[in-house]
Amino acid sequence: EPQSFPLHRKLRLSAYINQKQADQRLIKKLQDEFGPNAVIVIGDWSAPMNRFHEPIRGKGWRMLLKRAGFEVYLIKEYLTSKTSRVVSGMCPSYTDYSAVPHGPYSSGAQKIPSMRPPLVCRTFNNPTIESAIRDISSSIKDPDWQQLFSNIFPNTLDTTVAWHNSSAPFTFLVTGDITAQWIRDSSNQVLPYLPYTATDSALSMLVLGLINMQAEELDAYPFGNAFQPPTRSGLKPTQNGIGVNLNVFPKFDNKAVFEAKFEIDSFASFFQVSSSYWRATRDARFIYNEAWESAVSKILDIIVLLQQPTYNGRVLNKPVVGYTRLTSEAKETQFGSGLGNPVKYTGMVRTLFRPSDDATILPFLVPANAFLCVELEHLSNMLKILRVFPDIRDKAMKLASQIRSGINKHGVAMHATHGKVFAYEVDGYGSVLLTDDANGPSLLSMPYLGFVNASHPVYQNTRNMVLSFEDNPWYFDGSYIRGLGSPHTSYLKVWPMAVAMRGMTSDNSEEVKECLDMILASTSGLGLIHESVSVSDGKDYTRSWFAWGNTFVSQFVVDAITRFPGII
Repeated sequence: EPQSFPLHRKLRLSAYINQKQADQRLIKKLQDEFGPNAVIVIGDWSAPMNRFHEPIRGKGWRMLLKRAGFEVYLIKEYLTSKTSRVVSGMCPSYTDYSAVPHGPYSSGAQKIPSMRPPLVCRTFNNPTIESAIRDISSSIKDPDWQQLFSNIFPNTLDTTVAWHNSSAPFTFLVTGDITAQWIRDSSNQVLPYLPYTATDSALSMLVLGLINMQAEELDAYPFGNAFQPPTRSGLKPTQNGIGVNLNVFPKFDNKAVFEAKFEIDSFASFFQVSSSYWRATRDARFIYNEAWESAVSKILDIIVLLQQPTYNGRVLNKPVVGYTRLTSEAKETQFGSGLGNPVKYTGMVRTLFRPSDDATILPFLVPANAFLCVELEHLSNMLKILRVFPDIRDKAMKLASQIRSGINKHGVAMHATHGKVFAYEVDGYGSVLLTDDANGPSLLSMPYLGFVNASHPVYQNTRNMVLSFEDNPWYFDGSYIRGLGSPHTSYLKVWPMAVAMRGMTSDNSEEVKECLDMILASTSGLGLIHESVSVSDGKDYTRSWFAWGNTFVSQFVVDAITRFPGII
């Protein structure tokens, strides 16, 4: 006859089994949601006479997590709520962190390290993006690419959200190892997350906050390309090492403006993030922000002024913007006492600096004008659908038409080898510069910008010229990598971001795969995308932490596996 146990023992055994099963379900759910290597941060329990000791309350729960393989931290919530950073003094600088590989490593030939900062040190945590990382990674077979994508896709969120006020909202994004917000970089840094903003309110507030922040910055000083954090953020302004010995007009406050190199792609980037966010979410709250309307109006007025020729007959037109600096490098200052070389009217818009932050040689930078044209069209269409600001809407479309006409008439040149091509820079007098630069907007990027289709014959000729070692002085080819470089990083250095742009604008699966392979091999063992890399020495690179490069290459990966499933 089977042995009979007292009822209270049966109940205790049943409770024990149920508890164990519940613990296992919870651990499995956490592993499925956050991955087996997640870092879990728990608010500390403060009790009298318990300083410097781990609290008893919650100890069993923490032991359960540790036994399951999770890394567990206790954080004093009161102290963290008093600072704008996640954990003041606890987290290393990501500039330092990104310069050293961290395990675990991928199982592929490249042994890509794990370069995401610990959860407690990330500047913006978002479950939707964590889920997206898992979903996209599951479509990638190559373990090296799985790890690299997991590092770079969330890099902007992990490392660059220096300040975010979700109630206003306002967001200040740094570009990486420089604590300043570039209009161009910050706009590009959030583009990969836009598909998720319609269903994730935290992400949408982050991007909406960036639009509001940019509007405030450009309304105060529309000629700036990079800005200091606002006083109310509690962040300290950063000393700009090259922001000295300057003669800039209009004058600017260096406590608010980090750099005053006037670049028209900053205007286009502001329009781009505004209209792209609206198209993704149909959230138009930003346009009713007084600073946004004011900034847009000021920008359109400046565009009109910068379309004008240098001379009015035999008289110099009133200068609009100027920049000179005492320097030994020509790319850091401008011709003509800061005004730039003379131009005739073409319909295009003058700029003093390229997206690389290097000075233009001829003031009509064609790819930047193409970008501006497209984004003025998007701006006008958005306002038309919303039925607001008809004067701004009509002015934006008129300017876009003038710029497009100017590019088609004055921005196309005859190349001895390649035939009709888009020029990089022109002046309206007939002078043309036939080259391209790694930074976007570039000639290579014109289909990505939406100015022409990739099959456009003039673009195809331009592409052949741009990707030619014989015909483009800033295209480099070496044993390690080949692609577009930039005067910004001098000779024989290729920007992986430009390799990604080549892949993004190609319909050839073999060319796309070649670009992916070169990028994967270019991380110098650090599992992140560098600004530039030597064509012959992988250890010779610039910037281990370059957020725009990381997020753009992640865009390329998503694009590649969507168009060519199984390519990696």
